[in-house]
Amino acid sequence: MTEAGKRIRIAVAGLGVISRTVHLPLLQRRGDLFDVVALCDLSPTRAAELGGRYGVHPTRRYTDAPALLADGGYDAVLLATSGSHGDLAAQALRAGLPVLCEKPLAYTRAEADRLAELGGGTPALMVGYMKQYDPAVAEAARLLDEVGGPERVHAVEVTVLHSGSDRQLAFANLPPFPGDLPAGEVARLRAADAALLDAAVGTDRSARTLYQILINSVCHDLSLLRLFTGPPATVEHVATWPVRPDGPAEPSVEVSGTLPGGGRYGIRWLNLPDYPAYREIVTVHHARGSLELVFPSPYLLNAPTALTVVDAHGGGERRAVFRSVTEAFEQQLVAFHAMVTAGAAPLTGVAEGAADVRTSQQVVRRYGELTGAAIGGEAAGS
Repeated sequence: MTEAGKRIRIAVAGLGVISRTVHLPLLQRRGDLFDVVALCDLSPTRAAELGGRYGVHPTRRYTDAPALLADGGYDAVLLATSGSHGDLAAQALRAGLPVLCEKPLAYTRAEADRLAELGGGTPALMVGYMKQYDPAVAEAARLLDEVGGPERVHAVEVTVLHSGSDRQLAFANLPPFPGDLPAGEVARLRAADAALLDAAVGTDRSARTLYQILINSVCHDLSLLRLFTGPPATVEHVATWPVRPDGPAEPSVEVSGTLPGGGRYGIRWLNLPDYPAYREIVTVHHARGSLELVFPSPYLLNAPTALTVVDAHGGGERRAVFRSVTEAFEQQLVAFHAMVTAGAAPLTGVAEGAADVRTSQQVVRRYGELTGAAIGGEAAGS
């Protein structure tokens, strides 16, 4: 463990959109806590470009993540590569490196179990659910505790208006996708992820698509459910649409069931490529009012999440709005630094990340029961 308060050396593996627009700028902003000393990406040009921009020595710019992890020379690693992070996270933990892991933590429960065995008793891995660190979310959790906590929750309603990535990222002026990715390595990684999907949910195409939406996007909403109420107790209803040939490549998804305290939840993830702006609304209805969170696009740094608090006052209804421009991703980095230097427990570690994998597989299993889709792998027995 590094001395508390010390500036830690960090390596970043995976230099795609989230690293370019969020992680690297914030790591640079928080130069009081972090020193970026190594970078890795499959694209040599991207590794060279961002390495030069962030002052990483040419000898510490990698195109092979296992080689980056094997060489060491830093105190912690941020994994933002595509696909499952199970293998790379395991390699990092074996090397004694604390990990900030972008979602999904893993595709399979078996990967998560292996990470749990490697982690030991000291917090060593944080899953990147930045919404849990949003000041508006923290305030909502505090207010919920004041009215009696999870047992007082009547219902949680989630609606995600998922606009296309081109609309979410138009402001960022991103360069073209690199053309120098090694074809053989890309094929190998895709085959490895496909095998993990087989092991997780089987080979049915619709089930695999649903599962990837869950572990890549809906997982954020599952993390908020865990924070406010605990993980879902049941999965009763699952639907996807549209199924017409001219619909978007990914369907919209609806999931509902019961919460541990007896209330209910409903999640609607609406795939709307042409919708003008990303928007996510999470509303907690409790015995004495409501807590409504409205999240903007996650790529808009320091854009405030609005928390509207509805309660009774003076014989009528009162509505109060809380906003903070403190960035959730930055708060997550501060919490990761505290985990590395002081052993502070993350809001989502391996156990909590594994719980989201289990819930996602339960959703897929229920989808198969309702539609007749052939579900295989771990989900068939989840």
